[in-house]
Amino acid sequence: MATVLTAPLEREVYSVSRLNREAKWLLEDSFPKLWVEGEISNLSCPSSGHWYFTLKDPQAQVRCAMFRRHNQGLGFIPTNGLNVLVLAQVSLYEARGEYQLLVETMERAGDGTLRLAFEALKQRLAAEGLFAPERKRPLPKWPGRIGLITSPTGAAIRDVLTVLKRRFPSLEIIVYPSQVQGEAAKYEIVRALEIANRRQECDVLLLVRGGGSLEDLWAFNEEIVARAIHASSIPVVTGIGHEIDFTIADFVADYRAPTPSAAAELVSPDGEALGRHLKTLENRLLAWMRRHLQHNRQQLRWLSRRLHQAHPQKRLPAWLQRLDELKLRSERALQVQLRSRRQLLAAQQARLIRHHPRTALTAFAAQLEHLILRLRGAQKLRLVTQRQRLAELVRALDAVSPLATLARGYAIVTDLKTGKVLTSARDTQAGRQIQARLTKGRLVCQVQKVIDE
Repeated sequence: MATVLTAPLEREVYSVSRLNREAKWLLEDSFPKLWVEGEISNLSCPSSGHWYFTLKDPQAQVRCAMFRRHNQGLGFIPTNGLNVLVLAQVSLYEARGEYQLLVETMERAGDGTLRLAFEALKQRLAAEGLFAPERKRPLPKWPGRIGLITSPTGAAIRDVLTVLKRRFPSLEIIVYPSQVQGEAAKYEIVRALEIANRRQECDVLLLVRGGGSLEDLWAFNEEIVARAIHASSIPVVTGIGHEIDFTIADFVADYRAPTPSAAAELVSPDGEALGRHLKTLENRLLAWMRRHLQHNRQQLRWLSRRLHQAHPQKRLPAWLQRLDELKLRSERALQVQLRSRRQLLAAQQARLIRHHPRTALTAFAAQLEHLILRLRGAQKLRLVTQRQRLAELVRALDAVSPLATLARGYAIVTDLKTGKVLTSARDTQAGRQIQARLTKGRLVCQVQKVIDE
């Protein structure tokens, strides 16, 4: 009875680099980006611009890295001992096998977070040119229609409408209602700006809100609101909070008023001053009309005298004589031109006969026939050459083909599991299954005994 030999179980061996790499993948896939609070220590800022530090609390610590592309826009310089909030991805530094956090955003913990965010956004937008004075547009001197973006239930809308009614009652107002406080306020403000710009029915837009805390006014410090104001094709005037309140929207807008009422006064004409100006213009117009009528009367009298002196009836005989002269000249010129054109036409006809296309077509047809004959001959020669070459290649392929060897009774033996070709009895073991490929078909066999000769 043949002895069955069993191979030892294969062990999967990890390299250290593979272990660390797969551990890194496991950490990054298992944890989403996290906000982590702690105290900075061991801060290192090399010339590469990347920051390396430890984040700790009384019980534990973790290594952190913040790369240059993430720390460039930070509004403050971190120091050892500073409590911060970081948004980070849990990861692992493969080279040393150290668990670490890859920090993308950093904020100071505690009070002042909103103020720091305000300053950071202000600096970034200023660097992009959103506050540049040269992009501010002048306000229309006589707006026909004003757009008002604010809460329809707030005190600001009442103040604005009161001022506009007092200063210019006939001014048309279109209200684009929007929340001005809360999480949804920024989206509603952006939507109102987009609607106003899409409709293009106003000459200027007022973005107003009454006073409040920094948190209450925060919708006007959002980046999407600032960019919507910057993208507006209609001039935007802000009147947000009190005189001491400044928002990002104020810096981006074309004009900033200290209060909603001041914003209304800024964009509306003064009706009383306009009335006085119109009265002055009326008096000036009447005086000019009187002077103009007097001048026209004098001109009319002078033209009447000239018309009497140069009556058309007196000049008609000279015009008739001049007309006859021009008629004779035109007839003579026409005859000369006709003779010249007839001579030119005769010359062109003679040239056309000499260069008739029938002659060229005959030559081209003969040349085409010659080229067709050459092409057919070349095609036949190329086909004969290629057939000969193909026959030679077929004979060479048959000479080296392993199938011809199989036809003489040989077989190709491979390991059934691995597909490896067996060239020696040492390449397999008793009990393993092998496959023999014949000229037609395959045989699956099991090794009963290995004889190494």
